Amino acid sequence: MTNKQLIDQIRLKQSFLCIGLDVDINKIPKHLLAEEDPIFAFNKAIIDATNHLCVAYKPNIAFYEAHGLKGWKSLERTIQYLNTHYPEQFTIADAKRGDIGNTSSMYARAFFEDLGFDSVTIAPYMGKDSVEPFLAFEDKHTILLALTSNEGAYDFQTQIVDGMELYKKVLTTSKTYKNAQNLMYVVGATKASFLTDIRKIIPDSFLLVPGVGAQGGSLSEVCKYGMTKDVGLLVNSSRGIIYASTDKDFAEVARIKAEELQVQMAAELKKR
Repeated sequence: MTNKQLIDQIRLKQSFLCIGLDVDINKIPKHLLAEEDPIFAFNKAIIDATNHLCVAYKPNIAFYEAHGLKGWKSLERTIQYLNTHYPEQFTIADAKRGDIGNTSSMYARAFFEDLGFDSVTIAPYMGKDSVEPFLAFEDKHTILLALTSNEGAYDFQTQIVDGMELYKKVLTTSKTYKNAQNLMYVVGATKASFLTDIRKIIPDSFLLVPGVGAQGGSLSEVCKYGMTKDVGLLVNSSRGIIYASTDKDFAEVARIKAEELQVQMAAELKKR
């Protein structure tokens, strides 16, 4: 998917919502456990109920890998279902991979070619030759971890290196990578106050913003400091939507929660 196609979907739906499909088998409604593939059954119901309100879905790969081959099959069925029935959705493999050249190429092939994701999250710690193999794929996107929303982010990401915070060095250096136009960045919603400085370095890039909702991030603050003329934001909510109910009405309640965010997003878009 190209940036233009993603922007067109945002404008059409008046939404820049990304829904995280972080499926914990212990949290899904009990009646689904009787299904042959409970994880896929859960995802399918969530997707069918919410697809008109969001522009992206983001399975966190760990929640599938934890179940071995069965979990990987659930992931494969989920992405195939999205690509077949809702091809307009931007898909994100939240895998946080990052390794040297040949290994990165294999990771990229796994997520882009075999599974058919539009994008994958990448850890930048190993530098250029761990990132560029992902960037080599045309019309695919590499989402670099820049400034995350977890408590440990302060251990390294905000430390000063050569007179500059490390996350700013990551942003600045990544702009020199081959095919850097295919980069997006993870910036946590709980770090909204940093967005002004971030936009000075990457004024037009898309930001994947987790942390709105359950983690306490403010949508209005993220929009105030992070939105661009082409929106430039994908705001993720996971638990606050998919686990809003654990009863048989879970998909309908998820739709209601997604709609609440979509309405707020439409209001933010009208301001600009």
